[in-house]
Amino acid sequence: MVASPDASGPAPKRPAAEMRGRVGPDIGEAAPIDTAPINTAATQTDGLGCHAGKDRLKAAAEQAGKSEVLDRYAADYPTGPHDQPQSMCPAFGSLRVGLRMKRTATVLSGSACCVYGLTFTSHFYGARRSVGYVPFNSETLVTGKLFEDIREAVHQLADPEKYDTVVVTNLCVPTASGVPLQLLPEEINGVRIIGIDVPGFGVPTHAEAKDVLAGAMLKYARGEAEQGPVAAPAAGVSEKPTVTLLGEMFPADPVTLGALLEPLGLAAGPTVPTREWRELYAALDCAAVAAIHPFYTASVREFHAAGRPVVGSAPVGVDGTAAWLEAVGKACNVAETDIDAAKAKFLPAIQGALADVPIDGRITLSGYEGSELIVARLLLESGADVRYVGTACPKTPWSDPDRDWLENRGVVVNYRASLEDDVAAMREFEPDLAIGTTPVVQKAKEQATPALYFTNLISARPLMGPAGAGSLGQVINAALGNKARFDAMDAFFDGVGEGYAAGIWEGVPQAPKAAKPAPRPKPAAKPLKAQSAKEAGAC
Repeated sequence: MVASPDASGPAPKRPAAEMRGRVGPDIGEAAPIDTAPINTAATQTDGLGCHAGKDRLKAAAEQAGKSEVLDRYAADYPTGPHDQPQSMCPAFGSLRVGLRMKRTATVLSGSACCVYGLTFTSHFYGARRSVGYVPFNSETLVTGKLFEDIREAVHQLADPEKYDTVVVTNLCVPTASGVPLQLLPEEINGVRIIGIDVPGFGVPTHAEAKDVLAGAMLKYARGEAEQGPVAAPAAGVSEKPTVTLLGEMFPADPVTLGALLEPLGLAAGPTVPTREWRELYAALDCAAVAAIHPFYTASVREFHAAGRPVVGSAPVGVDGTAAWLEAVGKACNVAETDIDAAKAKFLPAIQGALADVPIDGRITLSGYEGSELIVARLLLESGADVRYVGTACPKTPWSDPDRDWLENRGVVVNYRASLEDDVAAMREFEPDLAIGTTPVVQKAKEQATPALYFTNLISARPLMGPAGAGSLGQVINAALGNKARFDAMDAFFDGVGEGYAAGIWEGVPQAPKAAKPAPRPKPAAKPLKAQSAKEAGAC
């Protein structure tokens, strides 16, 4: 039926002393519940497989009653100049968010091959709990039995002693077939039920899929807070006004951000996506939101509905930190003298850290995490000659400060960058170091250019404040110093060929020929008729 996700620890008790009302009437009116009728007739059509293609799957989903969801995704996560960058399955992002939360069960509904790939990837990245799966076949999909199976599985999982929340995710095929997760109960035995659609044909990147689930959870939590007191976070409540941090980041960065906020009389609040449900209440109960990652559009919508201001960019480098302290201070009505004092305390330290580890080299940078622009800022202030920044994420108002700063310094900024865009930039600017996704790194090394994988080697490092100022210098300079080694290897393997001709051959391999079109079928032979000796040409 369904693989039951692991759970550990007793259910948190919620005595009256813990209940708080700060997230209350000032947070805004509750959003109306969507009650659009489901086109159940459309779900009875022949099931679609992954092979059907994006356009056909999207058309089927719209016919099956998913138009409102897809329209919302199109507005939140706009595409262009092309429709979708190359990256991993988008659903990995939302799956990762759920697996990192305490007392949260995650269930996938999709093709078995997709579920296998997602669970493999999630455990490769350190997940330590099971992923629930409700299998289906053509019959259960087209008859609506799949939805009944999902509902039964959710009822089995909804144990308040183990879980606060059960998250069910439709992948491509169930979304295209109109499996209506919105008809699941909102709560079972006190356990919240959240159903989301994360199809590859509707959500462009795994980074934005994190926002799909984070936004859905914030909406649910905001509705709870508007109904009355809610549980305080397990870590307690800050006595100072807090700034919620939006976007996943290196574990040391929230600590650094807290230190930067302290002279302003503020404290760092929870990081969204959160690690447990009650942190969502504290995230909403903030003075302002710092959109460190600027693509969390659905989450920003919930904070705006709660009446909370949102500030873009991040405190990276001297200019970035000064501008961020100014913006956060103004959003929280901090006195100008306190803002100036915070700048005086931190900016010299950041300037010194940058000067201690200078970077001298031309760099192109690309990735799909959403932090590419702030990393480029830090590299530039470290002395690097950054020519190009490509990000798979879209342009949003909260990335404008970083885009303006970079473009004013001659850097090409490319949103929704494709692999072809990133490789073309690398070949055009001929960098000393290429930072990018795995295929970009591969292309760079093929032409003997040092390269670093953005996700594991760059974004997984501290970036903020004085701690982040010198963090990139060591790894970047070490990579730049490898140019001689790459040249030596390139010379050593010179002449062994590449691609289809790679290796040692007695003769030079011929380029593979393009596949020939299939021969046209011959017309059926006409029946022979009796011929006279003269007609047959007999002598």
